[in-house]
Amino acid sequence: MSGDREQDMSPGAATPRTATPRTHTRGTDARNTGAGKAGGPRTGVLAGTPRAGTPEAEATPTGAAAGAPRRRLLAAAAFAPLLAGVGMAGTGLAGPGTATAHADTRRGGGPVPPDHSGHPPGPDHSGHGRPLKPVRTKAGDWDHVVKALGLSGGPSMVRGEFLHARFPRTDLDVVSYGVKVSPGLALGSHVAFVRYEDGSTLIMGDLVCAENELQRVSDALFAHHIEMTALHKHLLAHSPDVWWIHVHAHGHDAVALARGVRAAIDRTATPVPQPRPRSLENPPLDLDTRRIDAALGGKGSNDGGLYKVVFHRRETIVDRGMELPQGLGASTAFNMQLLGGGRVALSGDFVMVADEVPNVLARLRRGKINLVELHNHGLSEEPRLFFTHIWAVGDGVRIARALRPALDATRVTPGGQGGGD
Repeated sequence: MSGDREQDMSPGAATPRTATPRTHTRGTDARNTGAGKAGGPRTGVLAGTPRAGTPEAEATPTGAAAGAPRRRLLAAAAFAPLLAGVGMAGTGLAGPGTATAHADTRRGGGPVPPDHSGHPPGPDHSGHGRPLKPVRTKAGDWDHVVKALGLSGGPSMVRGEFLHARFPRTDLDVVSYGVKVSPGLALGSHVAFVRYEDGSTLIMGDLVCAENELQRVSDALFAHHIEMTALHKHLLAHSPDVWWIHVHAHGHDAVALARGVRAAIDRTATPVPQPRPRSLENPPLDLDTRRIDAALGGKGSNDGGLYKVVFHRRETIVDRGMELPQGLGASTAFNMQLLGGGRVALSGDFVMVADEVPNVLARLRRGKINLVELHNHGLSEEPRLFFTHIWAVGDGVRIARALRPALDATRVTPGGQGGGD
């Protein structure tokens, strides 16, 4: 990040300047020979050198034998601040501004913030311990969590790596640019639960709030020690006003985390999710999905009558010492709501690292894709991720072709379920 500052370790910048002794030989320096002056010759002396005739001088080597040790002492003194910083790294005793081996490697630097989750911190990702890895689970491993969430239909397991719970806002009638937005397009609250090898659980998700619900939901999250890591919108001009809150929490009591999520959702008018009848689960799509897939370079899926195409970051993402399952919190997703005649309303989300952002935004606008938001979803993931929400209405194939140049400017790979709506 451009705000990072590194200590300049080059000579003359980080190393304190130390006076270098000048050796004077009688008769070679007119200023110091003292010729023709009372008191005899003067010789140039380094400050702190014992005066002749003193007890200290008697014990001080003279001539060439004295010069070498003195030069070694001066060199050691010059490098003392640097050596002190290295030797004291990690002890908390190094002087201000000194580079330490245990400095936080996240962009922005600074000390690692304390962990308020109530459990010992896991290994970090700054080279002092490997990240915690997620473990595979089965649906039955989450029975108590599902009950605490108040879900009757049952959430889905994604690749056996995490539980994904959805809470569609079927109660909201939201219109944006003349399009009635379906819950699956941009109005789905969702939370993922991931189990780690130390028995702890991470939750990440996105809650949809009407504006008159926003403060109550925030208070409920804070009361249950669930962090708000982003507050933003997914849509441009729309009515009524809706906000999205990204949530994050980590602890050893997964049921308590689920109760916190439930408490926040209870501050909204979100109805209890009901399973779709099989006859309506994936209705036929009046859309040329083959050409859309070819334009994007990935295969989409029919999700309850919407067409969704997902891509995952290629890198391993680490958040606060925890390795995230592929796609969780790091997906580019395109949701297409069918409008008839091959036309769609697109609500999407691009995930980028910093140096990809300018190029992606420029390419999206060249394709006449509307930009909605540019922001972060997390607080401390590595590599640092940025997201831009997008909107477009028109022919589905044309929109897919307009998205492709921006997609090609990011390091992603086609994925299946991404854990996000």
